[in-house]
Amino acid sequence: MSQRTSADSGPLVLFVCTGNFYRSRHAEALFNWHAGRLGSPFRAFSRGLLTSLVADEPTPLSRDTARRLGELGVPLHLTGPAPVQLKEEDLGRARRTIALKRDEHHAMMLRAHPEWADRIEYWAMHDIDCAQPEEVLPLIEEKVHLLVRELAS
Repeated sequence: MSQRTSADSGPLVLFVCTGNFYRSRHAEALFNWHAGRLGSPFRAFSRGLLTSLVADEPTPLSRDTARRLGELGVPLHLTGPAPVQLKEEDLGRARRTIALKRDEHHAMMLRAHPEWADRIEYWAMHDIDCAQPEEVLPLIEEKVHLLVRELAS
């Protein structure tokens, strides 16, 4: 079962990135894995601000994300099956919303959901054009782990 449907039963954390293909999906799966192991009621889901950018990708999930989750032993079903475009109702459902890179996503949020742009949290996780997955994915892992622990306390 996809975490996107089962997540509706508890408080939600929403991870947002550009394509919902790489960074946000990694954060989503990791959050759900750690939260589940800690018995936290929180669950995560993820969305993209411009999923059309990944529409022609040969896989529905970044190969780098799938590889890294596999290395960590995190099941792929803890993220959704495919990229999903961010909608207003997604923002309303989440108790906490985190966009993965302020420099990239704040302007996109201002265009797509201006009333939410300054109400969400932003991290500083580079996309593939600025840093390699081997650098970025472990940074996301650290931030997610801290977030899960913060919400559990």
